[in-house]
Amino acid sequence: MAIQRHSPRHGGLHLPAWHKATGATATRSATKATTAHLFASVRVLTGFVFLWAFLDKTIGWQYSTPSGAGWIDGGSPTEGFLSHVAVGPMDDTFRSWAGDAWADWSFMLGLLAIGLALTAGVAMRLAAMGGVAMMALMWAAEWPLDQTLADGAPSMSTNPLIDYHVVYAAVLVALAAVHAGRVWGLGARWERLPVVRDTPWLR
Repeated sequence: MAIQRHSPRHGGLHLPAWHKATGATATRSATKATTAHLFASVRVLTGFVFLWAFLDKTIGWQYSTPSGAGWIDGGSPTEGFLSHVAVGPMDDTFRSWAGDAWADWSFMLGLLAIGLALTAGVAMRLAAMGGVAMMALMWAAEWPLDQTLADGAPSMSTNPLIDYHVVYAAVLVALAAVHAGRVWGLGARWERLPVVRDTPWLR
């Protein structure tokens, strides 16, 4: 007598392997898109921080810069901060720079260039390098390693190593590393320019 063999039937819904793979791919694509948009948002917000600082110090919007004391009114963007540096191994050097024309122009052009580059999403590596240099100088001027100022007063340092300057510098490096200017920005077009394509550090 012949015996018929039947393959066992299992309950439940079985999706084809290709459908599962397609679903996983779609999920990965959605995650990448979300991450790219998050980095783009951080890029624009960070750019606005630099642009706001430039505009406030230029015009005097009565936030960090009083009305009538802006750069266009003859005020110095660096004198107020650098003239009060009283901590760290470079305190004398920073005070000697306070109010110098070269220091004012370098600081303000740096704020403007970094802010525009981040907002537009172009020259991200240059923006990161310039921003890291600026943050390093400002960190050295505040010198959070010391608990007291030169006159013995508390420095009000909340963290001897990782303060907001270090965080900003890390954000700038991360934005450049992930090419954050390609989303909601002109980064892709910028990178296709012949001079930029042939000079990687301009990206």
